[in-house]
Amino acid sequence: MANIISDETIDYVGILAKLELSGEEKEQAKKDMGSMLDYIDKLNELDTEGVEPMSHVFPVHNVFREDVVTNGNDREQMLANAPQKKEGTYMVPKTFD
Repeated sequence: MANIISDETIDYVGILAKLELSGEEKEQAKKDMGSMLDYIDKLNELDTEGVEPMSHVFPVHNVFREDVVTNGNDREQMLANAPQKKEGTYMVPKTFD
């Protein structure tokens, strides 16, 4: 199936990847990209009818836990270490005028 990659395609990919390739590197990249596309063509020949799609090779399951509040909403305890507080809120330095 020999996928032929043009010089323009290699130059374009080089620009996108911000790579400066020598002539020898461009030729090698053309061969490598052609091989990758040949492999993809070979994979496309596989009969996948009836094969269930998967998102991960290993079985992965989410572990959910009950959302339970453990520390409550004790405002006084939260503000106990505040350097400055006013009317039950933290006071912070002004960041702009």
